[in-house]
Amino acid sequence: MTSRILGLARDQVLASMFGAGNAMDAFNVAFRIPNLVRDLFAEGAMSAAFVPTFTRHLTTSGKDAAWRLGNHVINALLVITGGLVVLGIVFAEPLVTMFAGDYAGVPGKLALTVQLTRIMLPFLTFVALAAALMGMLNSLHQFFIPALSPATFNVATIICAFVLVPVMPWLGLPAIAGIAIGTLIGGVAQLALQWPLLRREGFRYRPAIDWHDEGLRRVLLLMGPGTIGLAATQVNVFVNTVLATGEGTGAVSWLNYAFRLMYLPIGLFGVSIATATLPAVSRHLARDDRGAVRAEVASGLSLMMMLNVPATAGLMVLATPIVRVIFERNAFTPADTAATAAALQFYAIGLLGYSVVRITSPIFYALGSNRIPVMVSIATVLANAALNVVLVRLLGFRGLALGTSIAALFNGAVLLVLLGRQLDGLEARRVAASLAKIAVASLIMAAAARAVDAGLETWAGGMGFMGQVIRLAASIGCALGVLAAGAYILRIKEFGDGLALVMRRLGRTAR
Repeated sequence: MTSRILGLARDQVLASMFGAGNAMDAFNVAFRIPNLVRDLFAEGAMSAAFVPTFTRHLTTSGKDAAWRLGNHVINALLVITGGLVVLGIVFAEPLVTMFAGDYAGVPGKLALTVQLTRIMLPFLTFVALAAALMGMLNSLHQFFIPALSPATFNVATIICAFVLVPVMPWLGLPAIAGIAIGTLIGGVAQLALQWPLLRREGFRYRPAIDWHDEGLRRVLLLMGPGTIGLAATQVNVFVNTVLATGEGTGAVSWLNYAFRLMYLPIGLFGVSIATATLPAVSRHLARDDRGAVRAEVASGLSLMMMLNVPATAGLMVLATPIVRVIFERNAFTPADTAATAAALQFYAIGLLGYSVVRITSPIFYALGSNRIPVMVSIATVLANAALNVVLVRLLGFRGLALGTSIAALFNGAVLLVLLGRQLDGLEARRVAASLAKIAVASLIMAAAARAVDAGLETWAGGMGFMGQVIRLAASIGCALGVLAAGAYILRIKEFGDGLALVMRRLGRTAR
């Protein structure tokens, strides 16, 4: 939660300083290349390939064997990503031109994008190594520090925004270059936060690599299809970025701000639940306990729905006040608010699909069924590309958000059906019953939030920023109260479980 809130604060700072202008567009395209790899490694292929293999070594062979595997993986990542970074820096100009050729129509915009791409490409290596450390720590039941490590990235970016951005022009560099440098510093910080904890667990780095090691070969073999299998969401966002470069100044930034807001519930809930579910599933599979696997997956899906279905409804009805309060100041104008909110509403439609993919896709790799998510992911990417080419002509940049959401729902639904076949069922009645109850409670919640927001519109309009904050807080507070009442009346078990967990943790903290 700290990491995601700081990520939101980072976006607020960037929006205030650069709005949705040419500099921000250039930064978003430049960062999209290493950030695509970050999302795949940190929350995707690395977890899907490495965690089950590392957990198996821990369970069957002990820590020494697991540490050897960890060293092999770290050194392999250094070699592979280092090579990719060098190639990316050398060929940055044709690479950027291929994806954002329309920027050539704006003087200096394409050159700025190329410059920022070269600065940020080493981030790829840093984040790949941080993901390896995260995988080892998660397998050792250490979740807090790895989950917190992205916070250091956001903190570094925020600090650099205030410290480096003002001095960049003195050095002959564009102001936005300070944010690019902060990105690199943030990548190093993610490594630095996790390393001491891993050493306390007994890990010692060794500059050795055995390409014939069975565990390393298994990880690398899984990461290839694993990257493809988990790539659908991020590749679709990348496709959106490419298509948005032709929609005029601001379109790339509006979509990026909206996607980050939509992705906040996934980061808080979807990824967190998936991160905790995968090691548990891997342990059950190591003991060949399919019944426990089904129960674990069903619990993860039900809890995820309890958190993300209401989030979907809330984002759709409160998109404009949320964007206004969070971003609208200085360089970020009311026109930017309207455009970003429109994109957010369309992105929110696919929130459930994104979360389901995060939970289900890695489980196929733990099961050894590598081809299934790969084929589904390829089909999803193709469907998304086709949808977006059509929808961007009908709805402009908003069509890109809608097409991505439809593709995400398709991806999640197909994976659920196929995972059910792999596990001889997913306790479907239990999950469907939970979804139906949660959907009813969420619709009532959304209606209440919309009514409160509309009722306070005139009053808040005359009180400036604080009036808008009070209006949004009242709408959200009312929504949560109605959701709690609905969950109690409908006897939604997951709501009670989540509330009890929060209260227990608050009680321990108080004591």
